[in-house]
Amino acid sequence: MKLLLASNSPRRKELLTQLGYTFDVVKADTDESFPANLTPDQIAEYISKKKAEAAEVRSGQILLTADTIVTSENKILLKPDSEQEAFAMIKSLSGKTHQVYTAFTLKTIDYQISKTNRTDVEFSEIGDNEIDYYIKNFRPFDKAGSYGIQEWLGMAKIKKITGSFYAVMGLPIDMVYEELIKLGCFPKNF
Repeated sequence: MKLLLASNSPRRKELLTQLGYTFDVVKADTDESFPANLTPDQIAEYISKKKAEAAEVRSGQILLTADTIVTSENKILLKPDSEQEAFAMIKSLSGKTHQVYTAFTLKTIDYQISKTNRTDVEFSEIGDNEIDYYIKNFRPFDKAGSYGIQEWLGMAKIKKITGSFYAVMGLPIDMVYEELIKLGCFPKNF
């Protein structure tokens, strides 16, 4: 089975590569809007499914799509559009626990499955100068919630994680691996 990844995320590419998979990156152009009546735990899976519907698969191929959203106090924190928005998002996470929902969809010509992982992340207090430093040096504009767990802010300020580190990074890789194996898709040289 040939694995296709419909994502431009360097983190998702890195995780799949580290897991031992070879794959082709494909486009799944779709808007990432969602119905207002969805609860935070439903949004990432809804968008992941939309991405899967936007991409074509052929016989012998498995398509992988994913989406991550961050919520804090029932407010959805998507990707920031500006430094000011990134600052406000990170400030709102300071000293609190928030939720990260990462969903993935696997699709073949005759099968589709979607699953969602929830991880709770607790930050210690983050000072304004630390937020400025992070934004200026790490430019988190392609990340839901305005931060990458694998970057400076995650290393310096995450106090506790309940759930999957890798799901916060962008892909619940253990869950993806389990489903790929069920579909007969193994890492190279397995």
